[in-house]
Amino acid sequence: MAKSRAATQQERKADRTIVTNRRALHDYFVLETLEAGIVLSGTEIKSLREGKIQLVDAYVRIEHGEMWMIGAHISPYSHGNYYNHEADRPRKLLAHKEQIAQMRAQVEQKGLTLIPLKVYLKQGRAKVEVGLCRGKRLYDKREATAEREAQRDIARALRDRE
Repeated sequence: MAKSRAATQQERKADRTIVTNRRALHDYFVLETLEAGIVLSGTEIKSLREGKIQLVDAYVRIEHGEMWMIGAHISPYSHGNYYNHEADRPRKLLAHKEQIAQMRAQVEQKGLTLIPLKVYLKQGRAKVEVGLCRGKRLYDKREATAEREAQRDIARALRDRE
């Protein structure tokens, strides 16, 4: 049965996570988060909807009162022509001036960093969740791994007992 136009528009408007930066959650403690919009060119949103984005080495820099996401790779759109976008260009993030100033003050004062944690669609618009992060030391990573394994063992033991 063919979908109606209204049904496909509803699916497009539905909120969904496109990509999560799991590496950042492994390497950093997230102290605070901020939702920001992304300024995209024509074919970038189509690639984003297909899930063709990588945040592995991405970070956020604040310059002249503006937030820029650097290092995020959005692959060129498969059906694009010569108007296709550049894959690794810096992308401007949209947030309130007060939020940007607050983040800048914390980054400069405490030696923290801004990392994109998640890219998702919210009411048809691309959003990025930016985290104010502090780097984990090696022993912190080991502790987190040990805790995760302990929780897994507990869950396995409870499941086997039933």
